[in-house]
Amino acid sequence: MGIRLCIPVPRSGHRGRNHSGNLEADSHICYVQRQRYTTIFPSVLILLLQTDVATPSNAFVEMLSNSGAVALSVLVVLGLASIYSWTLIFSKISGFKKATQQSRRFLRIFRKATRLQEIAAATAEFQPSPLAMVFDEVYETYKRQTGGYGPPRNIAPLERAAQTASSEALTRLEQRLTWLATIASMSTFVGLFGTVMGVVDAFHGLGTAGSATLRAVAPGISEALITTAAGIFVAVPAGIAYNQFAARLRVFASGIDDFARELLNSLEEIPQRSSTTVPAAAGRVADPRYPEREA
Repeated sequence: MGIRLCIPVPRSGHRGRNHSGNLEADSHICYVQRQRYTTIFPSVLILLLQTDVATPSNAFVEMLSNSGAVALSVLVVLGLASIYSWTLIFSKISGFKKATQQSRRFLRIFRKATRLQEIAAATAEFQPSPLAMVFDEVYETYKRQTGGYGPPRNIAPLERAAQTASSEALTRLEQRLTWLATIASMSTFVGLFGTVMGVVDAFHGLGTAGSATLRAVAPGISEALITTAAGIFVAVPAGIAYNQFAARLRVFASGIDDFARELLNSLEEIPQRSSTTVPAAAGRVADPRYPEREA
């Protein structure tokens, strides 16, 4: 295969034409051009492949092998930080996904249930949900006041219980999240420390050798810059993940506050419902969701 180049040449010094009206020309020029390019292009392609593919990987391995003890220690620390940050990222993604799904299911059951006892019995199935934690805390306080029946005597303890449970639920969701912020903010400085030490070592070697050429100092500087690149590689994913998780936590906090208000409003409506009912002797109908304690 090659590039075909044809130059038409008339026969006997005049332009002859065949039956189709085209110029008659020799074909040996096309053959010569094809043979020339066929032998040149494969060799050029092989040289390009050898230059572009093999050289960078060999240079990178050579720089790592020539790195000093400080640079290698920094790279090991950054590698461990990267592994830990990615472990946290995948763990938080899975935990937030479960919490969101369970919260949606629990909210549907809460709004469809007719009695508080039914909801309390089902909260064990929704433990990853922060809404279930808030309901359990408020319901326990409600039972201590009323025994599980009738209107609450004082709504203030229920509000404090809801606030405490909300704080505990958010604290559980935020667990170990600060490590991502620490890795995101400190990895670049750790990598820069390795670079600075590498540059210092390179200039020290330059002064010892007594040669002030670029060829003498360039290898040491290039090896030192690897740690900065590694620090950026570790810090960027951790910083992005931390910002995304912080935004998800704000969504969780808003949903927990809305649910707490909805639950407290339902408990506050119990006295209003009980006051509009008819006495049992005259066919009184008690509220099906929040029944009063019978005397």
